[in-house]
Amino acid sequence: MTDKPSVLFVCVHNAGRSQMAAGWLRHLGGDAVEVRSAGSAPAATVNPAAVEAMREVGIDITDQTPKLLEYATAESSDVIVTMGCGDACPVFPGKRYEDWKLDDPAGKGVEAVRPIRDEIRTRVEALLTDLRRAG
Repeated sequence: MTDKPSVLFVCVHNAGRSQMAAGWLRHLGGDAVEVRSAGSAPAATVNPAAVEAMREVGIDITDQTPKLLEYATAESSDVIVTMGCGDACPVFPGKRYEDWKLDDPAGKGVEAVRPIRDEIRTRVEALLTDLRRAG
């Protein structure tokens, strides 16, 4: 067992928002947090505009692959952050949930994805501050 909190980011395709959020948390949280991401209906690849937007701020998410949301992954996560997956996201009693209302970057160019990326950074920073306080 570890004292390291685990955070699971979930969106439908696990190709844009959740991948950017996971990238930010890995970058900003380092080894202090276990970072996971998944989707209720994962895409084949990560959104190229999300990859480019993150590359612009020095974060490489090219090695990430959209993953199917597994019951066990959600069950073993301390914090579950959902982003537009609605009823497809499982709910477990006693888990901390946050639902982040964010535009979906699917089908958008990098110019439209930048503000989403920046909003996600702000939210990840707040989450990280909160986790450090709770720890």
